[in-house]
Amino acid sequence: MRFSLVLKVLSIIILISGSAMLLPLPFSFYYGDNDYIALIISSGIAYVIGLPIYLLTSRKKEDIRIKEGFAIVSLGWLTFTLIGSLPYMFSGVTSSFTDAFFETMSGFTTTGATILKDIESVPHGILFWRSLTHWLGGMGMIVLTIAILPFLGVGGMQMFKAESPGPTVDKLTPRITATAKILWGVYIFFTFIETALLCLSGMNLFDALCHSFGTLATGGFSTKNASISAYPSPAIHYIISVFMIIAGINFSLHYKLLTGKIRDFFSNSELRLYLSILAISTILILIQVMLHHYETISEGIQFSLFQVVSIMTTTGYGTADYEQWTLTSQIILLILMFVGGCAGSTAGGIKVIRLLILLKFANNELKRLLHPNAIVDVKIGKKLIDRKIIVNIAGFFIIYILTTILSVLFVSSFDIDLATSIGAVSATINNVGPGIGMVGPTESYSHLPDVIKWFLSFLMMLGRLEVYTVIILFAPSFWRK
Repeated sequence: MRFSLVLKVLSIIILISGSAMLLPLPFSFYYGDNDYIALIISSGIAYVIGLPIYLLTSRKKEDIRIKEGFAIVSLGWLTFTLIGSLPYMFSGVTSSFTDAFFETMSGFTTTGATILKDIESVPHGILFWRSLTHWLGGMGMIVLTIAILPFLGVGGMQMFKAESPGPTVDKLTPRITATAKILWGVYIFFTFIETALLCLSGMNLFDALCHSFGTLATGGFSTKNASISAYPSPAIHYIISVFMIIAGINFSLHYKLLTGKIRDFFSNSELRLYLSILAISTILILIQVMLHHYETISEGIQFSLFQVVSIMTTTGYGTADYEQWTLTSQIILLILMFVGGCAGSTAGGIKVIRLLILLKFANNELKRLLHPNAIVDVKIGKKLIDRKIIVNIAGFFIIYILTTILSVLFVSSFDIDLATSIGAVSATINNVGPGIGMVGPTESYSHLPDVIKWFLSFLMMLGRLEVYTVIILFAPSFWRK
């Protein structure tokens, strides 16, 4: 492990964080808030820490190896969170470092779980920073760093492998820098389009930007206490629903669609299953809510579609208190938390591609029982799935579910009821945000003990970095030469 190289990249991350803290300043000045002081001080501290480290470690041009790649991804996320929590603390928005760390980790991991009780009382600069942490974390801040690192003399193939969501990395171009730039180009394009549409539908520019950041990052931080239900306009609900669906799709597929490869887009097996699950779940919940809650079919479609999309894409925005819905509807939403979006999207969860491969593998095993001599391979489209990938996915699934069960037991041991324990763990490890019980869509995480907030923060990072990337750091062999 070359620690000087790791420190070099971490210093770059600190400097990027410090620079990003200056972006909310125009809104602080425009709305006459005094949070600009906290943002400037936080940015200054980031530069005071980051610049000397960078100057001391930037002499050599070295490629990142696998060990450094994994270390940088996890430590980079922690670094972002530690530095990113400074504006909350200096502005007085949070009452403790624990709350500031939780809110920042929730932002960068695009979880959207909050400890804030009165969001609308928070100064606009801090609100913008809060939403910006979503947007920066959305496609993985490490990917952005990869787009810059080559100019600083550091290569990053292993980091992209460690950071990119999903079981395999689908490269769009041979060069990793070009790939990162393409992904961010698509990301910025959709952010701009959604912001424009929300403004045309009645939102002011500040709210439109913040909600676009939260949508494309599948984050869920809102500028309103009532989340999206604060806007009664069906147009706003449907615009955000559409862009949440877009954010839950593999971004390499969006690139193919935007470059005219329409057949490649619609023939994708994972996309088809993703859209099918969304459609079936919406219909099932629509039937439930029409029987018990809504009088018109248009209302039923509007609210059931929004909540299904919001939960499955792990965005976490709310237009309805789904805890008032039937138990069946709540169970469906809980399952969707674990399903998540497509690999290569900004969504959390297990990912649709993993479930698709496991389902195909299970189906093949049944065929093998009926026909012992048959040679049955797992294929996604025309692509043969390597046995190693299937084993990796099976291992991931077991670790993921086992971690969830053990986490529920741990949280419930602090005299927290079972529904809240399940809701909090499911919502954080899957990067959803709102859960069930005392952390439901109308509640916050502020009442939880500090030790639980730290534990849930760890689960957010574990889920965001897809378990293996974090767990590997705890293996003694990882740190040996």
